[in-house]
Amino acid sequence: MSKAPESLTQPNVTSPVVIYPPPPDVAESRDLQSLLSELEALPAATTGTPSAISSALDARLVQSRLGVAASLFAALRCKSPALAAHALRVALNVSAWAEKLGMAEEDRKPLEIAALLHDVGMIGVPERILAKPATLDAEEMAVVYRARRLSLEILRHGCTSNKVLEIVENISAWYDGSRPGYMSAGEKLPLEARMIAIVEAFDSMTTEHVYRPAHSEEWALNELFACAGRQFDPALVEKFAQFCRSCRAMCEWETAYHWLRTTDAASANADWNFHSLAVPPTDNDLLSLFQSRLLENMYDAVIFVDALGKIVSWNRGAERLTGIPSRSIHGQAWRPSLLELADERGRTIPEADCPVHAALRSGAQALRRLSILGRHRRMTVVDVHIIPVVDRQAVTQGVALLLHDASSEHSLEHRCQSLQEKATKDPLTQVANRGELDRMLDMFVALHRQQGVPCSLIMCDLDFFKQINDTFGHQTGDEVIINLASLLKSFCRPGDLVARYGGEEFVMLCADCDNATATCRAEQIRSAFSRLAHEKMDGRTTTASFGVTEIQPGDTPETMVRRADRALLMAKAGGRNRVVQLGVGGANPSAFALADATAATPRKKELIEQELVTSVPLKIAVEKLRGFMVDHQARLISITENRVRLELDYQLSGRLRRASDRPATLQLEAQLEEERPPLVAEKGAAQPAGGPTRTRIKLVITPQGRRERRHPELLEHARGLLLSFRSYLMADAEESLPATGKFQKIRRLLAPWLLKE
Repeated sequence: MSKAPESLTQPNVTSPVVIYPPPPDVAESRDLQSLLSELEALPAATTGTPSAISSALDARLVQSRLGVAASLFAALRCKSPALAAHALRVALNVSAWAEKLGMAEEDRKPLEIAALLHDVGMIGVPERILAKPATLDAEEMAVVYRARRLSLEILRHGCTSNKVLEIVENISAWYDGSRPGYMSAGEKLPLEARMIAIVEAFDSMTTEHVYRPAHSEEWALNELFACAGRQFDPALVEKFAQFCRSCRAMCEWETAYHWLRTTDAASANADWNFHSLAVPPTDNDLLSLFQSRLLENMYDAVIFVDALGKIVSWNRGAERLTGIPSRSIHGQAWRPSLLELADERGRTIPEADCPVHAALRSGAQALRRLSILGRHRRMTVVDVHIIPVVDRQAVTQGVALLLHDASSEHSLEHRCQSLQEKATKDPLTQVANRGELDRMLDMFVALHRQQGVPCSLIMCDLDFFKQINDTFGHQTGDEVIINLASLLKSFCRPGDLVARYGGEEFVMLCADCDNATATCRAEQIRSAFSRLAHEKMDGRTTTASFGVTEIQPGDTPETMVRRADRALLMAKAGGRNRVVQLGVGGANPSAFALADATAATPRKKELIEQELVTSVPLKIAVEKLRGFMVDHQARLISITENRVRLELDYQLSGRLRRASDRPATLQLEAQLEEERPPLVAEKGAAQPAGGPTRTRIKLVITPQGRRERRHPELLEHARGLLLSFRSYLMADAEESLPATGKFQKIRRLLAPWLLKE
């Protein structure tokens, strides 16, 4: 994910592995140069902050596009830093997408302004709704919906661009016209509004919130396809999916870089009719490096609440104990209902009796045993130490909360940590070696399945490593490998494991970590390593590529590693020095329940037979099927019209089996058919032509030999294959779709995708 122009990131003859930063423009101010340098070092500054990039860069990016109207964005940020960061990410992504679609720069300007300010009406939403750690009810959703409509009224008082107002007015409209209160539907909706609606939904789904963790990008794309034709423009959804699979991440930073280099105050102020206001500087993080590292690695939860009752710090221990991510809670008001605080007798603590507010008023410490609603919505007993923070003038500036888990359960992180301490080390890098990784991986996955929490795997590989050895010698190559291993260890959290997979390739097992968090960590490591100077290379730098995945239903340790390796190969093929994430993760686990996997009634010879449907079009479904084949090492037997037949081997265990016995073989037959179901007309709704394309799948799993047909272990393995197949294709049991539709034979699509190298 290089920020520099492509020509500057490629190796040359004299220095084959060095990445040089873009040369500064002598006409640029030192301030702008420092911001551009910060953008190059972006991910290192994003940990635990509610900013889209960083506070300084966010302010400069917004100023470059809004001019004097940046004060509106500042008001939104004061209300909710998370909402402001969301708006900036949406603006950067939709601008990058528009450029790839060929939209001219002058046409992108109203699109960017509308994306930045479409949520400004959320200033009027009460704090209890914005910070609610559960799904909003119908009344609360109505408040949010009214606030979104207020954005248009606020902009009408200052914006002179009718195009911006038209876009903001129609962002929340549904493509099929079924949402009341809008006059247009389908292609009559502004193109820019349809684009922002898609990007906004995608960013919301892939971002952490108080009420749920972030979903993976694949899961979010599947949801977009599921709502295509009703909520979103189906043609634009397909184009956005192509954009995400090709270059979305790189284009986002290229757009930010372009905004900083093309700052024009006159142009930015052209759409506003009020005078320029000074933008106040943002406060930097006051915690020192030692303090931040201590807080980040403490097992106990540490929470800082300022004098206004706002949460200003929420460490990793608080995330682990409560299940609420830091980025989603930062800046919110502290309330006892946030964690459903209960006293020693189990009675809910009301707002008036909150011990935190009492400490703020009295300045006295408190130590109590309370109960909170922890992870998986289970009540957890904690020892709470509330410490007022008083300055030299005896003024209470806030309180520090220390929450210690007083339950008798042993944490998953402690168990993983004890395993890590016993790991066999690689002699060069002092991280776990390949043999220890193989032994640990099964236990690591089993522990997380038992606890019901996610875990992720990051695989990384040095770029152009052979050129380092050939140019500088093998001792220099060893130094680069050691430096990468040390950097990986510095990003470890309790329960994580770093292992040398082979040569210059490393694996990091991330305990209690989902796809989105692991991808963010990999990006931070990638950026930090790309700026790390190596002494034996005369202070030059080099890069590494990363593949990330999260455990998903039906996974084995082997499929998890192969999927991460596939992501790493995609990063290499995409230009190196980037992060690629694959897999849907554990989102919506109820859709993949084991009981559901056995709901089908097979015929005599079949182990499992099930009708499935996935929301993605046929071409994407076949692409996901190919990933399933590669990760499960399935053999392609035949492609007949729209049927695919695969074979997978499985070594049965048992006391009566001999070591020389051949593995059992399962045959998997998938029949894929594409359909476009008719849309249901709504009352008074304008019905656009066409609809979303879905893929229907008939899956049959059969044993090849008769002897193993009744073996219970083989049946269990077949159920696991079904879960994994559904995870890869994000398919549900076919229930509601009509039985009729327009089908097409797909041999011409299946063969090129499944047979390509």
